[in-house]
This record gives sequence, structure tokens and C-alpha cells, in this order.
Amino acid sequence: MTPATSLFTPVEADLRLLADNLKQLVGNRHPILFAAAEHLFGAGGKRIRPAIVLLISRATMLEQEITPRHRRLAEITEMIHTASLVHDDVVDESDVRRGVPTVHSLFGNRIAILAGDFLFAQSSWYLANLDNLEVVKLLSEVIMDLATGEIQQGLNRFDAGISIETYIEKSYYKTASLIANSSKAAGLLSEVSRETVEHLYSYGRHFGIAFQIVDDILDFTSTTDTLGKPVGSDLKSGNLTAPVLFALAEKPSLEVLIEREFAQEGDLEQALALIQDSQGIQQARELAAHHAKLAIEHLAVLPFSESHQALINIAEYTLSRLY
Repeated sequence: MTPATSLFTPVEADLRLLADNLKQLVGNRHPILFAAAEHLFGAGGKRIRPAIVLLISRATMLEQEITPRHRRLAEITEMIHTASLVHDDVVDESDVRRGVPTVHSLFGNRIAILAGDFLFAQSSWYLANLDNLEVVKLLSEVIMDLATGEIQQGLNRFDAGISIETYIEKSYYKTASLIANSSKAAGLLSEVSRETVEHLYSYGRHFGIAFQIVDDILDFTSTTDTLGKPVGSDLKSGNLTAPVLFALAEKPSLEVLIEREFAQEGDLEQALALIQDSQGIQQARELAAHHAKLAIEHLAVLPFSESHQALINIAEYTLSRLY
């Protein structure tokens, strides 16, 4: 399986510059923020979101060098994503993310909340300085969507009656909105046609939904070491994802276990066994593949280039993580 980072070859140098810039942008105000920034941006995350922004920037600016505004947009995208992770980890009481201690487990909840707020505020300030009202509106909407998704997830805990459509809507708010709107914003900064801009948005939307479904499947099929968190932790916290929702249609007894919030000993293990014994995981794989395919189809408007091919490869790689 191709490691994610080798997919980013056309923008490798751009991403190195991005990591250094982020530490400086966030950390030069205060030692604690610098420590948090060093921890967050030095932790070697996948950087898929800024990579997509940079690849779209390069794929739409073939004859020219990408502009400082394209680079700043990629930095803003990673700042918004990181701010949401810092807050999510406090809400979920997660001590570890991808095998690395979370900000609140190192610095306490208060610093984590303030660091997340600071990142959101700073990303908004840099966004305003791009001097492009449409781009400002797109990424401001993302910040609202992230909160909406988190609230929706909280309200739907242990609700076995939610539909796949509701789940996809929540996945859009929590994951795909940032990718879709920053993809569109990159196209706007490149001044491509209105039609192309909408295709870039749709690429990001379908890619983001596929990416989230794959993450949700891995919660059942991966190992604790690979995930950096216990297997089945989404289910345990009442977050019902695609594999569970598909399995519910096939295994009515699963609903009883969910409705009583796995209160009895062995409930969670029994629920996990029922999901494994159903077509839920396979149906979720098919749904992820459907969205990845749609994402790739929307790239057809771009002229062929190394960056264009990388955007296709990233969508295909997302599915390959399942095998």
C-alpha cells in the first residue's frame, strides 16, 4: 500500500514550508502556544487537507507559480482542522490521537480550549487578509459546519433510528465541508471558471464523505495500535456510523444493546460481534467507493498534470486503507 505522503510528491516542498510557517504563525505569541503548536504541527499528521489545497492550486495554475494567497489558504485550512481536533479531543475526553498525547492531556482542558479558540480566531484573521470576500464566506461557513456536526453527533448519541442520510449529512459537516470549501476556494484564487469551481467543490465534498466513511470502517477493522485509540470506541461512545447503521437493518438484536447504551457486561463485545457477522462493513465499503468514484469524476474538468493525477491517487488511496 502506498504511504499517504508519497502521494503528495508534486507539493512535498510546499508542505515542508507549510509546517514551518504554521509553527511560526501560531507559536510566536506565547511559550505555551508555541509548545502546543510544536506539538500539533510537528506531530507529522497526514496533512491531507492542505495537500489537496496545494495540489488543486498547482493543477489550476499550470503555466504559473502558485501565489502566496494559495499557500496561506493551505495554512488556514490546516489551522481550522487542527483547532477542531483540539476541541474534539476535549469533548471526547481522548488522551491520545494517532498514538500522540492530546493537547488537553499535556496542558489541561483550559489551555486546550483556549488554544483551539486561538487557532480559530487566528485562521479567521488570516482569512480576512486574503481580501477575497467569497473565500472568507466559504471558510467561515466551514467553522459553523464543524460546530453543527459536533452538536448533531452529540444529540444523536445511541439513537438507533438515525438514517444513512443523516449520517452522511453529519459527515459532511464534520469532515467534508472543510475539504469541499477549501478546494473551491483554491479554484477561486486561481480565477478558474465558475463551472470548474463547482466541480472542485464537488470533488472535495465526495472525497471528504468517502474519507470519513473509511475512518468509520477502520474503527471496526483496524487494530488499537494502528488507530491510536481502542477499536470500537465510536460505537462505545454512542456515535453510530455507516457499518452500524447498515448492520442494524440486518440484526434487530443490535438495537436493544444500543438503546440500553451497552449497560450490561459483554454488551459492547456482543454488538461488535453482530456487526462483524453482518454485511454492514461491506455495505459501508461500497458507499465509500461510490463517493470516491464521484470525487474522481469531478476532476475531469482539469487539464491533465502531475498534480491532477495526485488528486485522483489520493481518492483511490483513501479506499486502499481498507485492505
